[in-house]
Amino acid sequence: MTEQKQRRYDIAYLKMAKEWAKLSHCKRRQVGALIVKGKMIISDGYNGTPTGFENVCEDDDNTTKWYVLHAEANAILKVASSTQSCEGATLYITMSPCKECSKLIHQSGIKRLVYAEAYKDDSGLKFLEKAGIELVNIDQY
Repeated sequence: MTEQKQRRYDIAYLKMAKEWAKLSHCKRRQVGALIVKGKMIISDGYNGTPTGFENVCEDDDNTTKWYVLHAEANAILKVASSTQSCEGATLYITMSPCKECSKLIHQSGIKRLVYAEAYKDDSGLKFLEKAGIELVNIDQY
């Protein structure tokens, strides 16, 4: 695929991830993720509480509850419970991953990460770069 065509697809998938983020019940920040492999969306996710918990992400002090799952973790976990594999896939996410999710991304076999907004702590990105994962930042789309 040409670089220009790839960028068009990257922007389209990021826009879809942004729409997916709107499904989150979190008030402080809504994040969306898509995993694409072979030109096909194989998973999606947004940040939120685990299945069976109330859809309230923040406590009375407006602090995010410790058990809230990040969008990319939700997307990777969906793949884990399916017949699909993340091996060689691209992760599209509206915000760059934290260091904990970066470990999941690397271990899942994802080879490319396209993100919009940069998270305040860039250690996740530094880890992924060291792991040889292609990082693409598209903040204007």
